[in-house]
Amino acid sequence: MINLYELARYLEAHDNYEILTHAYPDGDTLGSGFALCLALQQIGKNARVITTNVPSKFTYLLNGVKEQDFEAEVIISTDVAADTLLGSNMEKYIGRIDMCIDHHGSNTITAKEKFVDRFAAANCEIIYKLFQRMNIKITEQIADCLYTGISTDTGCFRYTNTTSETMRVAAQLMDFGCNTGYINKVMFETKSKTKIQIEQAVYDTMTYCANGRCAIIYTTLDMFKSLDVGDDEMEGLASIPRQIEGVLMGITMREKESGFFKISVRTNDGINASEFCSQFGGGGHPAAAGCAIEGTLDEVRNKLIEAAEKVLK
Repeated sequence: MINLYELARYLEAHDNYEILTHAYPDGDTLGSGFALCLALQQIGKNARVITTNVPSKFTYLLNGVKEQDFEAEVIISTDVAADTLLGSNMEKYIGRIDMCIDHHGSNTITAKEKFVDRFAAANCEIIYKLFQRMNIKITEQIADCLYTGISTDTGCFRYTNTTSETMRVAAQLMDFGCNTGYINKVMFETKSKTKIQIEQAVYDTMTYCANGRCAIIYTTLDMFKSLDVGDDEMEGLASIPRQIEGVLMGITMREKESGFFKISVRTNDGINASEFCSQFGGGGHPAAAGCAIEGTLDEVRNKLIEAAEKVLK
C-alpha cells in the first residue's frame, strides 16, 4: 500500500492514463474519474475515463474534459472495490490495473499498487487530498466533480459515514466555486416520472422479516420492460427500505439478465452491511454494501431472509 505523497509523485511521473469506473456508475466513481481526468489533463497528461455509461443527470461532469487520442500506458481504477465490479466492457482490464484509488475497506481488486482509505466518506474526498499534494488548481469544474461524489456517497451529508473532515472538504469545494445549489437539486430533489413509477412499484414488493427489523424490496426484468426504466433511474432505491421505522437492515434486489440478482444492503444502528454481504462474495462499507446472488426471485429472497434472521436474531 502506497501513501498519498507517493501516489502524487507516481501520477506526475507517468502519462497516457485510462481511468476505470465501476459498473452501474454513481456520483462517486464518476466524480472521482472525471476530476482525476481533468487534473491530469491540466498538468499536461493524456487521460480519459472508461465507463459503461454516464446517466443523463451526471453529464455535467464531462464539461471541460478533452477528448484525446493516445495509447494507454497506465490503468487506474477509482472507487472500484473488486474485479467483479468492473463493467462488462472492462473485463480486458482485469489483472492489468496499475493503480487502485478507493475507500472501501473490503477492497480486493487486483492491482499492482493501491491507495485505500476506509475512513474517507467518499472516494472524491481522497482525490481532493491527492490534488493538494500535486498542486492541482481546483477549478469550478473539478470542484463540481468532487462535490458530486462526496454529496452522493453521504446522502447529502446525512449518512453515518459523514465526518467533520468530510464537511471541511465540502466547504473548501464551495470556496472554489462549486455549484452546490444545482448539484443538490439534480441529485436529491429532482425525479423523473419514470422514477416515481418504479418507486411506486417497489413499495408493492416490500417484504418484512426478522420481526420487522429487515425490509426487502426488489425489481425484476419484467418491471423494467413494462416501465421502460433506465439504469440511472435505479439510484436511490436502495435507501427506501432502511428509511422505515424499526428497520435495521434494508435490502434491495435487482434482477439482471444473466440469471442473478444484484443485492444492495443498507443498515442502521451498527449492523455491518459489509460483513453481511461478504458471505455472498460481496463487500463494501459498514452501513452500505452489495453482492450478487444467482437464482430465481424466491430462491434469492429466501437466502437473504435466512441470512438476515441470523444476523438480527
